[in-house]
Amino acid sequence: MLDAVNLSCERGERVLFAGLEFAVGPGSLLRVAGPNGTGKTSLLRMLCGLLEPAAGEVRWHGQNIRGQREEYWQNLVYVGHLNGVKDDLTVIENLKVAQAVAGRNVEHAVMRGALDAVGLAPYEHTLARRLSQGQRRRVALARLFATTTASLWILDEPFIALDQRGVASLSARIASHIASGNMVVLVTHQDVAIDVPRQQDIELAGSAALVS
Repeated sequence: MLDAVNLSCERGERVLFAGLEFAVGPGSLLRVAGPNGTGKTSLLRMLCGLLEPAAGEVRWHGQNIRGQREEYWQNLVYVGHLNGVKDDLTVIENLKVAQAVAGRNVEHAVMRGALDAVGLAPYEHTLARRLSQGQRRRVALARLFATTTASLWILDEPFIALDQRGVASLSARIASHIASGNMVVLVTHQDVAIDVPRQQDIELAGSAALVS
C-alpha cells in the first residue's frame, strides 16, 4: 500500500540518502534506524507528505501522495519527534483538536478511553503547560488509542520519555494495530520488542541505506 520509489534527500549540498526504495504492506512493521543526521526524521516527513524529496516519490495504493493528500492524511496518523501539544489547551482539548485537524469525528467516550489507556484520565481537564515531558508525550500518543480508521501510523521516536509501563502499553498497541492488517513505520533508538509477523528494517548511513 505504501511505496517509496527512488527517494533521495538532500540537506544543503549534502546527500543524506539516495535511491531508497521499499514497500510496506498490510500487517507489517517498518523500522528505520541509523545515526543522528542521516535523514530518519526527513524520511518520515517525506512519507507523510510534509517534505518534498529531492528525487523520487511516495505512493499510496500505487499513486503519488501529492495527488491525493486529503484522502491519504485521513488514512494516516503521524506522531513526530515533537509532541505538537498546545500549552493553553487541556489534555482532552488537545486530543480533540488533533482529531479534528485530521478530519476525524471521534466520540468523547472514545477519547476518554484513549486518555485512560495512556494513564492520563485524571488529567483530562489539566492544561498541558502543567504536564511533565512524559505526560506531554502521552497526550500525543493518545491519538493512537483514539483512532481506529487510519491504517497507517508513522511514528518518530514514540517511546521517548515513557516509563516501562508506558513502553509496554504502546508496543502492545502497535502490535495490535498491525495484527488487524494495518501498517506502522517507526524510528526508534530503543530496543523495544514488538510482536509482529512481518518486520522490515532500514539502516540509513550517510548516502547509503540498507534494507532488510
